[in-house]
Formats: sequence, C-alpha cells, structure tokens
Amino acid sequence: MVSNSSEILIMNAEEKLASITSNLQEVVGLDKVKEILESDRDLNIYWGTATTGKPHIAYFVPMTKIADFLRVGCHVTILFADLHAYLDNMKAPWELLALRTQYYEAIIKSMLEAIGVSLEKLKFVRGTDFQLSREYTLDVYKLSSLVTEHDAKKAGAEVVKQVDHPLLSGLLYPGLQALDEEYLKCDAQFGGVDQRKIFMFAEKYLPHLGYAKRAHLMNPMVPGLTGGKMSSSDPNSKLDLLDSAAQVKKKIAKSFCEEGETENNGVLQFAKHVIYPLIGKSGSPFESESGFTVKRPEQFGGDKVYPTFEELSSDFAQKLLHPGDLKSNVERYLNTLLDPIRKKFESSPELRKLAADAYPEEAPTATGKKAKSGNEKGSAGDNKSDGPSPSQLDLRVGKITDVKQHPDADSLYVETVDFGNGEERTVVSGLVGRVPTDHLQDLSAVFVCNLKPQKMRGIESQAMLLCAVSENGTEPVKAPSHAAPGDLVSITGYDRTPEKVLNPKKKIWEAIQVDLSSNETGEVLWKDRNLILTSDETKIAVEKVFSALIK
Repeated sequence: MVSNSSEILIMNAEEKLASITSNLQEVVGLDKVKEILESDRDLNIYWGTATTGKPHIAYFVPMTKIADFLRVGCHVTILFADLHAYLDNMKAPWELLALRTQYYEAIIKSMLEAIGVSLEKLKFVRGTDFQLSREYTLDVYKLSSLVTEHDAKKAGAEVVKQVDHPLLSGLLYPGLQALDEEYLKCDAQFGGVDQRKIFMFAEKYLPHLGYAKRAHLMNPMVPGLTGGKMSSSDPNSKLDLLDSAAQVKKKIAKSFCEEGETENNGVLQFAKHVIYPLIGKSGSPFESESGFTVKRPEQFGGDKVYPTFEELSSDFAQKLLHPGDLKSNVERYLNTLLDPIRKKFESSPELRKLAADAYPEEAPTATGKKAKSGNEKGSAGDNKSDGPSPSQLDLRVGKITDVKQHPDADSLYVETVDFGNGEERTVVSGLVGRVPTDHLQDLSAVFVCNLKPQKMRGIESQAMLLCAVSENGTEPVKAPSHAAPGDLVSITGYDRTPEKVLNPKKKIWEAIQVDLSSNETGEVLWKDRNLILTSDETKIAVEKVFSALIK
C-alpha cells in the first residue's frame, strides 16, 4: 500500500461518474458503475500490466485515468501480471520476472508521484501472489473445460503475440485475465480498447463459473511517435521514461506530425490524453495553468493559451499552429513530467542497478551466446557494425535552381535541384513559413540522395534537404562556398559505402538521423563526428541555428 497527503475530492455520484468516464473510448456496464456510485460505495477498479518491456511515456495515459479514479475516491488495484508476461510467448524470461516486476512498481510509483495524486486507496498486487493458489488453479482447469480453442485465440488476438504455431500458454492468457476480476474482487476492469475482446470473453465465461460480470472501462489507444501503436519493442516509436531531455528532443523532433493532420498524430494525442487531464488538477505539475500553453517567437504568432483540446486541435487542423511549435511545447510538458522520475533514478544507485538488472543490455541468444546490445558500437571507422551506419547514406551537394510553392499544399516548397553531371531532381520540403523563398533560390546545400522517393501531395520528392531545426528557427545545411553540385559529403572516420536506396522497412535513416545535430558553434555532427566534404575534409556548418537537430 502506498500513500501521500493529497486530498480526495468530495463529489456527488454524477460528478464522480463524469470524472471516471472522461476521455474513455468505451464503457461496458455503465449502469453497474452508476448503481455502485449512487449507493455511496466506493468503486473498486483494477488495471493490469504485463511486466514485459520497459514502461514508456504512453503509460502516462492510463496513469492519468488512474489519477482520476483515485481523486474521486475509487479503490484501485494495479496488477503486475508477471505470470501473464511469461505466458505471452515468453516475452519475459522466467529468471527476470521478479526483477522486472520490481522495476515496474518503482517506475509506476514514480509516475504517480510526478502527477501528484493521492495514493491512499491504491495497492499493488503481483499475479504470482494469487495465481498459483489451489483455488485459482482449479478455476483455470474449470475454465479450460468450457472455453473453445477458437474463443481463446480470438480473445487474445489484439494482446497476445500472434505466431503461426501458437503455444498453449497464449491460449491460457485470456482466461487468467478474466479470472483476475473475481480474485481481485473488482467492480470494473480498466484497460485499453485493445483489451476489448478479453473483456467480452470475461463477460461471457465468468458467469459459467458462478461469478458476476464486471464493468469494463476502455481507454483509446494513443498512436506512437511513428504513427502506429506505441510499442516497447520499437525504440523509434516510444519515449522511455528515463530518456534524457536531449533524447526526448530528438525523438519528438523526428516524430510523425504532419501539418494539419489530426488523425493518427501521436504528438497531438499526447496533449489530449496526458497533458490536458493534468492541467489545473490539484497536486499536478500543471496545477496553476489554465490551458495548454504554446510558447513561440513573436514572428510566428507569439505565445498562446488553449483552454481546451478542441481549440488546440482546431488551430492545428487549420494550420494556424505549426507542427514544430506543437512538438517543442509537448516536449516541454513531457520533460516537466519526466524530470522528477529521472532525478529519482539518477540519485539512487539501487534503482539504477535494478533498471540495469531487469533489462540487461546483453541478452542470451538461442545458441547460448551473448548478442550485441543495441548500444554496443564498433570503433570510429568500423563500417561492419550490426546496426545502421552513416556510411550507408548518400550525402551530396545540390544547388537549388528553382523553388516554388506546391500547388496543392500550403506548407510545401517544390525545388528543382542540380546534382552535377546533368542530374536534376525534384525535392519537396516542408519549409514554407520557416525559410523564405529567396533564401533557397540558388542555394548550395547538403541533401540525402538515397531515400526511397516519396509522393507528397501528388509530387514525387527524390531527395531530402538537410536542415537545422530548433525553437530558434530553421536553417538549411549550406555547403561550403567552394563546393560544386554533385560533390560528396561523408562523416569523419567512415568510408562512404552508400546503398542505392535505403530500405524504409529497416528504418536506417531514422536510426542515423536521431544522432545528427549542430553543436554550439554550428558544426554539423553525427554523434561527435563532423560532416565533411569528402574531397578535402572541409567541415560542414550552419551559420545561425546552433545546438539544433539536423533533419
């Protein structure tokens, strides 16, 4: 049991119901919830999480709802489903289960502390604390005698990893989650809408064992930074809760956030489901705020406060709010949430050791040998690294001979670029309002020339202009004055061995781009190594936008 001194709000049943159901995508069994609240009894809610990959920033979505539940006096049980984690295609090795459960408890406590909610009515439970009991095991056997293979597989389709030859363990998973409702004595189970099939499975089968149906509260699924579901297994789609401020900046900067696009926009949805629910709430870090505040330079409209998400979304849809401004301000809010979590772990050798032990950088392969972790690098000039290498990029100097507005997109330029030896390419860049046309005309700059061509509002872009981007502005990466169209650009210590076309499925560019930046003097770097003209090793630099991301 955990507690702090924050107050529980005094509300009537109608107000409690409104708070409990706010921002949910679906509620099944609403009448049951109303009846309990109107009887003046506190609602018992359970939320479970399988202790597999590291919790990421999207965990703040259920945490803000759990905060709503606790603020109105609900009893909340957080189940660390360690047994489920093992059953789900062995996503968590048995020998790491206890460590990962400890890590989950430490990090989730830190998250709830960061949003300043009363924890008096919260308790943590481990699945193995009760799922190995005689009574529970007998119920698993009873359920197994009633459930068809078809129903079990269908129920877990959105949650359990699907493979060609599924293990029996994955078919047991939905039944265990259903039984947890009875053994945790909850009135309602809370989870993402991806859990819906398991929730309906529970409603169908628990009465066959003589147990009551529970209500089910479902959160929407928040897109990841690359547009799909945020996943612990995809480092490009998620922000780790212990990522540094610099890592947050890089990942937010390269996230999917197309101008005017409000659907499948993870950055905008973070604002809706993580930031807005905490604005003005007692004890939260945004308690004193009246809305989502966009801070931006006067030349781009100056600061603006959005009291409601609908106003924020509307301005973004109408292209009155630029993606760069939305990203930089979501980044600012998220770092406010993450700072106390990072500091807690940084100041505790025990917590740092726990994180390292629960998620070791080296994991045994099927042969028993140690595999290189994603962080293990070769020497400076080693082009044989297991991961993407900057040597795979085809970086070249191009001269923009013509630039005009895209006929079907207000935010895009269409540029004609000379790459020497008679080679011209069309390049589409989202720089309208960021870089004036006359700054691009006749500019010699650095381009990535082996990305897969991509149509942007009907016009195919055949390369990408590199730019330094920060809250202080946007600046194309200019080539040295003596460079000619077609001159090659490389990275110190790496031989150029570019692929003809980078395979987009392998996300080679995305993995490399996150470490491109300009330093405090303007030099363009990949990690700590300079971008240079290959012919004479002249360093590439920007003139104004320092300490920025290159993208």
